[in-house]
Amino acid sequence: MIHPARLAIATVALVFAAELGPAIAQTSLTSGGPVDPALIEDLVAANRILAEEGVLDAYGHVSIRHPNDPNRYLMSRSRAPILVTASDIMEYDLDSNPIDPQDRRSVIERFIHGEIYKLRPDVKAVIHSHSPAVIPFGITQVPMRPVAHVASFLWVGVPVWDSRDAHDPASAGMLVRNAALGKSLASRLGDKPVALMRGHGNVVVGPDVQIAVRRAIYTEVNARLQTTAIAIGGPINYISAEEGTARDAAATDFARAWELWKKKALGK
Repeated sequence: MIHPARLAIATVALVFAAELGPAIAQTSLTSGGPVDPALIEDLVAANRILAEEGVLDAYGHVSIRHPNDPNRYLMSRSRAPILVTASDIMEYDLDSNPIDPQDRRSVIERFIHGEIYKLRPDVKAVIHSHSPAVIPFGITQVPMRPVAHVASFLWVGVPVWDSRDAHDPASAGMLVRNAALGKSLASRLGDKPVALMRGHGNVVVGPDVQIAVRRAIYTEVNARLQTTAIAIGGPINYISAEEGTARDAAATDFARAWELWKKKALGK
C-alpha cells in the first residue's frame, strides 16, 4: 500500500511536470548557429523594400531558411515590415516554434513559412503579402498570366488557394493560424514560385531572399498591367511558355535592382 504522503508528493510532481512540459520542450530546441550579419541585413532590407514598393503594408512577412541548418528559418517578430531591424529577427524550427522568443511576439501566420520549407527543400526565402493588385485574380475566374518580361516567371502558372478547401475549423478566419492550414497552402503552391490566396493576398518563394523580393514586386506589377490590358479589351498577347523558359535560363543583371532597392530602403 502506498503511503498517503508519498502519493501526495508523487501527484504534485506529476502536475508540476505536466505544467513545465511545454516550457522544457521549448528550451530544448537548439539554434542553427550564428548567421552572417550581411544576410540578416538583407532580410531586414527585404522587409523594408517590399513596404516601400507597396507590396507589404502594416502586415506581411519575409523569412529566410537558416544558412547552416535547413530545419530552421529566420523571420522578424510581429512588427510592421517598414520598422523591422536586426534585433527583431527570430529563429524558428520548421514546426514554427520560436527557438529563443525572449518575450517577443511571433507572427500569427508563421506556419506559412515552416510548412513551405518542409515541402520545398529548394526554397530559401518565403514572402507572404497582401499585395493589393493580385487580390482580384484570386477571387475571379481570370488566371494571372505574365504580360511583362520582368514577370515571365509566372509562365508556369499561378495556383489559387482557398482556405476553405483545407476543411480546418480555423479556415473561416482566412488566416493561416496553424500547421494544417500552412500545409494545405504549401501543397497548393506545389513547385510554383507564386500562389494566390483567395481574398487575402499571395505567397512568393525563391532560391534566395533577393530573388524572392524581385518576384514579389513584379507579381504585383504584373497584376496591375494585366488588369489594365483586360480593361483595354481584345485578345491579350501573353508571354509564352517558350519565352518564359528562355528567360528562366538566361543570365540576368538583377544585382543592379537589388542595389537600388536596398539603398532606398536602408540608405546604403
